[in-house]
Formats: sequence, structure tokens, C-alpha cells
Amino acid sequence: MKQGRRIASAMRSTIPLGLAVLALAGCVNLSPERAQPEVTARLPESFPNSEAAGGYRPQAWWVAFGDPVLDALVQDALADNLDIAEAAARVAQAAAQARIARSGLLPSINASGDASYSNSPLSGSAFGGFAGGGGGATIDRIENDSYSLGLGASYELDLFGRARNDFAAARADALAAEYDYRTVQLAAAAETIATYFEIVDGRRQIELTLETIDLLAERTTQTEERFRRGLTPSFELYQVQQDQRNTQASLPQREAALDDAQGRLAVLVRAYPQAMETRLARPLTPRLVFDEVPAGLPVDLLAQRPDIAAAWARLEAARARVGARKAERFPSLSLTAAPGTQGGDIAGAFDVANNWAVNLAAGLTAPIFDGGRIAANIEAARAAYDQAAANYARTVLTAFREANSAIEDYEENRQRYQLILAQRDEARFSADLQARRFEAGVGEYVSYLDALRALYQVESALSSAARAVALSRLGVHRALGGDWSAGVESNPVGLVPAPQEGSEP
Repeated sequence: MKQGRRIASAMRSTIPLGLAVLALAGCVNLSPERAQPEVTARLPESFPNSEAAGGYRPQAWWVAFGDPVLDALVQDALADNLDIAEAAARVAQAAAQARIARSGLLPSINASGDASYSNSPLSGSAFGGFAGGGGGATIDRIENDSYSLGLGASYELDLFGRARNDFAAARADALAAEYDYRTVQLAAAAETIATYFEIVDGRRQIELTLETIDLLAERTTQTEERFRRGLTPSFELYQVQQDQRNTQASLPQREAALDDAQGRLAVLVRAYPQAMETRLARPLTPRLVFDEVPAGLPVDLLAQRPDIAAAWARLEAARARVGARKAERFPSLSLTAAPGTQGGDIAGAFDVANNWAVNLAAGLTAPIFDGGRIAANIEAARAAYDQAAANYARTVLTAFREANSAIEDYEENRQRYQLILAQRDEARFSADLQARRFEAGVGEYVSYLDALRALYQVESALSSAARAVALSRLGVHRALGGDWSAGVESNPVGLVPAPQEGSEP
């Protein structure tokens, strides 16, 4: 009982000291101050090429195309895309790594149980054989049983924040993985939309190519007849024949490109190409959208673009690792406790009242000479922090350039489409005029065929221009970032701690 009172007294005197040390440890932070790189702090107040006022609203923006096939494909890509599934697994892995780092902040407790049996001779020992037991028998061997149960607890006081900074770095890495996941989501949706419009344009181009081939076949027949009558030189006949062959040769290339696009679209939604044939069997008629996209303010990119948020999280991770490596210069204090029981049989091992034992220890270690390892680790951590800062600044600059260029590209493609649309109206008028002249007997049929071929060429250019408008609008939304998930859970595992309130993106 006296021994138990002495242990309790020692623990009562140690607890206040431990609490004081913990309070002191919580105040130490050796990481650099958090700061935005200078180039990021000087972000322009507006996009020079944007004239649309209003806030940016990114969610499910593609529904404006009014195409249920496209809507279903994007939703399937967000739910089933394998790149997204891989990114989700990386989020889970990074979150687990963060929990591993967090374990360094908590005590570790282990349970143990031991049983031993020994049987050894006395001969040759200092005791030799001796008489004992009844009848004066000689004892030649010693037999011993031992059983013990115990707990072992250890805890390292994080005096200078090494474990706290390692945990902060791992948590920031996990947050970066979450933003990478959102970047992959955005990329998968964007690739699905781009591939869909490639298919729409590809189908239209094949349709126009087939019509042009039929038209050129008729044009060749007409030119051969005129050549036999001496009304057309041989060069014109040769040119028409070459146009027909070249157009026929382009058809397999267009069909192969369409098959490739449908195959890529199938991969995006985790399917085989055969499945796309059924889903794309109906006519694909997305309507074009020419409305301006309100881009908001450039500073919004810091919160909207997941690649910027990921770069910032990695910058925070590098900053925390500098503090963790600096903390290795200073002493570390470890506390251990090992209570348990010991007895000569199993029942004795469970007799806590009489057979208890305890071992308390505290250890202080401090580096004196390590061959420059700690200094080199600090230097490497600072260099990694400088790299992360440069990467973050470059990511912000690139995001601003991409957004500004995308806005300008969208405007130029809208203007180009309107010009080609006017050109198609003129080509239609010309074809109608040649048809009426031929019917009236004042024009040649060949002139009508040439006007009709010119109309097909303009139709082909208009289809490509429509695709360019859709892709440039996609480019604006992709450059501005934001959450495109439209109800799809952005964090598939729910394991990443949220950023601290009031922290920068």
C-alpha cells in the first residue's frame, strides 16, 4: 500500500508539469508565415476580354444545349469514368496517410501477455546438488513457471511541433488530392462534351461528303458529255475527275475518325464501343448557344479552379514540412508507463491486488552531431517550399491567361460562325438562282451543279464552325473552373478534413 501511495504521489506531481509542457508545446510553430506569392497578390481586377457582367454560375451549364443525349452522357461520365474512380482512390489513400500522420499526436497503448517455463540442472552451478524434500532426497534440477500480464503506454510530447506539422502537411496533401479529384471530374466532363460535338460534326461531314460524291459523279458525267461535244477542254474534265476521286478518298478517313471518336466516348463513360451505337442511334441535334458567359472577377479563379486550390494546398503542405524539419533540431521528450501483474501461475497473473507491478519512465533526447542530416533536411524542405510557391504562382498566371484567351476565342468563333452563316445564305441563293435559270432554259445544268457543290462546301465549313463555337464555350467554362458535378458527390470517400475556417484557398 505504501508503494501504491508513493506512485500515486509521483503521478500527482508529474501531471501539472506535463500539462505545462503541453501548453508550451502548443504555442511553438516553426513553419514560415503563410503568404500569397507576390505575382498572385497583383492579380488584375478584371478580364480585359470580358464584357459580360454578373457572377459565374458553372453547374450543369451544358444543359443549355438542349440535348438529352449529351446530358445523359455527361452524367454517366461523372458517375462512371475510370479516371475519376482512380482519382477517388487517390483521395482515399491520401486521407489514410493523413490519419497515419495524426497518430503521431496521440499516445500508443499496447497489451502484452507472457508465459514461461524453465527446467535446468543444478550440477555444474554454484549450488550443485543439495538435499531437500522429504526423506533427504537430493534436488538436482530447478523447475520454474512464470506468467505475466501488462499494458505498455508511450507518448512523445510534441514540444516544437514536429508531429503537428507533419500531420498538417499530410492533411494538406489529402486536400490537394481532393482538388485533383475535382480537376479530373472537370476534365472528364469536358472531354465528354468535346468528343460529343466531334461526333456531331463528324456525322454531318460524312453526310455532306456522300452528297458531294453523288453530285461530283453527276458533274463528271455532264463534263464527259460536254467534252465529247467539244464544249469543254480536257483539263476541266481531268479536274472534275480528280475532285471526285479526292472526295471519295476522304470518306474512309472521315468514317475512321468518327469510329475513333465514338470509341473514345465509350471509354469516357466506362463502356465498349458497341454500346455507343445504340445510345447514338438517334439524330444528334444540340442547339448552339451564343450567350456571353459572365466570367466574374479574376480573383474568383482562386476559389473556382480546383487546380489552383490543389497548388495552394501543396504549398501549405510544403510550408508545414519546413516547420517539421526545423523541429528536429530541438530535444524530444518521451513518457512511458508499463503497469502489469506477474505470478507463478495463471491465477497469480490475474491477482492484481497482490501481484501488480508498474514501471514509469521519461526520456529526453537531443541531437548533438548528425553529420549535417538535419540541416540538409531543412534546406531540402525550404527548396520544396520555394518550388511549391513557384508552381502556385505559375498555376494562377496560367489560369488567368487561359480564362482571358478562352473568352476572346469564344467571341471570335461566334463572329466567324455568323459570317459563315451569311455565306451559306448567299450560297443557297446562288444555287436557287442557277436552278431557276436552268428550268427557264437560260442557264446550264453544270452551273447549277457547281453552285450546289459550293453550297455543300459552305455547309461543311458551317458545321465545323458550329463545333468550334461549342468547344470555345466549353473552353470558357473549363478555364473559369467551378463545380460541374451537378449533384454528383464531389468527395467520394468523405475522409479529407475541411480546410481551417478563415484560411486562404
